Amino acid sequence: MLEVNELKAGYGENSVLHGINLSVASDEIVSIIGPNGCGKSTLLRALMGMTGWSSGKASFSGSELLGSESSQIVAGGVGYVPQLANVFGGMTVIENLQLGGYLLKGSERDQQIEKMLELFPKFQTRRTQHAGTMSGGERQSLALAMAMMTSPKLMLLDEPSAGLSPKATDEMYDKVRSLKSNMGMSVLIVEQDVHGVLEITDRTYVLKMGENDFDAASSDVLNDDRIRSAYLGNVTSNADSVAAEAKSG
Repeated sequence: MLEVNELKAGYGENSVLHGINLSVASDEIVSIIGPNGCGKSTLLRALMGMTGWSSGKASFSGSELLGSESSQIVAGGVGYVPQLANVFGGMTVIENLQLGGYLLKGSERDQQIEKMLELFPKFQTRRTQHAGTMSGGERQSLALAMAMMTSPKLMLLDEPSAGLSPKATDEMYDKVRSLKSNMGMSVLIVEQDVHGVLEITDRTYVLKMGENDFDAASSDVLNDDRIRSAYLGNVTSNADSVAAEAKSG
């Protein structure tokens, strides 16, 4: 569904991506992890036509993305939820959903709004509530609903768990799973919550300094001791720590 080959991109003369390769198949959830500053968010922005690129190719369902306007990319079936500024705080739930469906005609947009309210029932009785008065988890859910207004086939998510409580993070990951299981969407998700995102994805790409480091099935990334040590930090459980301390003492 998505094919990226030797993509180089950045901001002005500041090159960030130095030849990225990745793919997302139909009905698949793929994650991108790596250190801060390795180009994860820049990759999504480049795919959405929101930052410059110098060379490479990126195609979605056979159509080239690079060089297209963001509105064309959305109309072509790609949804995007940025990490920051992803809802309009001074607008109501309905107004935000209307903006998410700006490419749709009036009646179609109204039908999609009602569909989103069914999929996100917490908003059914809060249609006139301003997004700025909501919790972080509620704003993320609204941002996702906005991106779903155009019924995309591929969803790009930039750190949807950022700033959320553990409970809200679990709820968000449930929503991400449902994009695949209930909506038939493919998902490409960037995350700093490495442990959490590896639990819900099929495959994972690890980036380093704007380049591919390696990729593997997410379960392999999670369970490989070498990879866990290099990219997931100290994964020793509390029980193991207590046992080790007792043994050394």
